Amino acid sequence: QVQLVESGGGLVQAGGSLRLSCAASGRTFSSYVMGWFRQAPGKEREFVATITLSGARIQYADSVKGRFTISRDNAKNTVYLQMNSLKPEDTAVYYCAATFRSGSSLPTDFGSWGQGTQVTVSS
Repeated sequence: QVQLVESGGGLVQAGGSLRLSCAASGRTFSSYVMGWFRQAPGKEREFVATITLSGARIQYADSVKGRFTISRDNAKNTVYLQMNSLKPEDTAVYYCAATFRSGSSLPTDFGSWGQGTQVTVSS
């Protein structure tokens, strides 16, 4: 398994931006499809975005399309989530996750998870 550590969360006003990073350990990072998920209090964990090994295929949840951008740097073993035009409803703990399964947006298909980073958007 790959170990994942997220960073970059914080408190931001509505309309602002944040960039989350997820650093992975191990030499097989480029073998994993990477994803970002989020979980708000009292809600289930939900899909945000995924990116395939080379970045050729990217998927977004409808709620973040046009505002969030996922990217990866395989040389740095890092995946990013650039979040623009943030809304109060984006408030959640954001998790980075890894899977060998391409095309999935189900949390249950991701076997490695980070500890999460809190994002709070004030109105």
